[in-house]
Amino acid sequence: MRLPTWRVRGPHSIRWRLTLLYSALFVVAGAVLLAFTYVLVANSEPSLTAGSPPRLTERAEGPSTPDPPTVASYVEKRLSVQRSEQLHELLIESALALAVMTVFSLALGRLMAGRVLDPLRTMTAATRRISADNLHERLAVAGPDDELKAMADTIDAVLARLEGAFEAQKAFVANASHELRTPLTLQQAVVDVTLADPDASVETLRAALLRVRAAGEEQERMIDALLTLARSQRGLERQEFVDLAAMVRERLPGAGAEAGVRVEARLEPAAVLGDPQLIERLVVNLTDNAVRHNLAEGEGSWVRVWTGVDVMGRPGLRIENSGPVIPADQAAGLFQPFRCLGPERVRKRDGLGLGMSIVAAVVAAHGGWVRATTRPQGGLTVEVGLPPSAPALPGG
Repeated sequence: MRLPTWRVRGPHSIRWRLTLLYSALFVVAGAVLLAFTYVLVANSEPSLTAGSPPRLTERAEGPSTPDPPTVASYVEKRLSVQRSEQLHELLIESALALAVMTVFSLALGRLMAGRVLDPLRTMTAATRRISADNLHERLAVAGPDDELKAMADTIDAVLARLEGAFEAQKAFVANASHELRTPLTLQQAVVDVTLADPDASVETLRAALLRVRAAGEEQERMIDALLTLARSQRGLERQEFVDLAAMVRERLPGAGAEAGVRVEARLEPAAVLGDPQLIERLVVNLTDNAVRHNLAEGEGSWVRVWTGVDVMGRPGLRIENSGPVIPADQAAGLFQPFRCLGPERVRKRDGLGLGMSIVAAVVAAHGGWVRATTRPQGGLTVEVGLPPSAPALPGG
């Protein structure tokens, strides 16, 4: 038979410290009260009513009759002795009462400390049960809106964020595995089909090799995008002043001309302190997405770009384009990995589905903000705001 084990906590536990604190305050208050009472009694005037000796009457005869000064001295001495005994008795009895109440205060203080710390023990036990497999559980502490409940609500909020991060990580790994597996499957299928044909001509072999090469290039692009996303999430490795207007001016006209998209630009200087490569990747991804996810050629597709400084002195970039109508509730999902135009993966013109995720990671690394809003007529407006002097974040 297994005996129950009791966990005895040492004096370093919060319960014992609170108990000792309560008792120490009680002892100090009792000692001060005892001293105050003792001083008051010691300085009070003696009373000669009940305990005073009998009054001596004068007698004519007898030489043994004491003189009046001798009687007064005797009475005063007796009163002094009696007063000292009473004060000593008061001190002893009060000290004993204080000692008894000190022991009582220890027991009561431990009980009250336990009652106060009960919610904390409940939260500790619940937190220990939570792991990566049950992040959906919450402490859900009920009771008055005090400091302990505020701490429990904060822990619940942290758990909610962790759950969201874990779910996003799982989805990202699953999507990345799928995207990397697709080219590999295609390569294997092309090679198997080609090898199964013993009479394959040179043209057939060449076409197969070209398809394998294209699949390899897609894998390379995917890996480069994943590495860029991981690097931007680590923070800034170096910082230089970069002009957003200059970067857009170099990138946008060529991309628009290739796709037959009309480009309208109002580029004002917008200096940003940040990583030049990451800022360039931000501009490239935004401009490529604006051109790629647009109306078909010949349908009046256009892209409008603005760079400059707002009234608060913060540099920014705004890209607006025509395109298909996007539901407003899907705009925020565009910054999730492998998410383009809807809840499922949607590809348009060789898009990897990581462009907007990289944009959001780069903006976060520079301490800025990014917002995407849909246009009722179709298309999207993406606004980016960056601080003029971004804080230096630790690199990986």
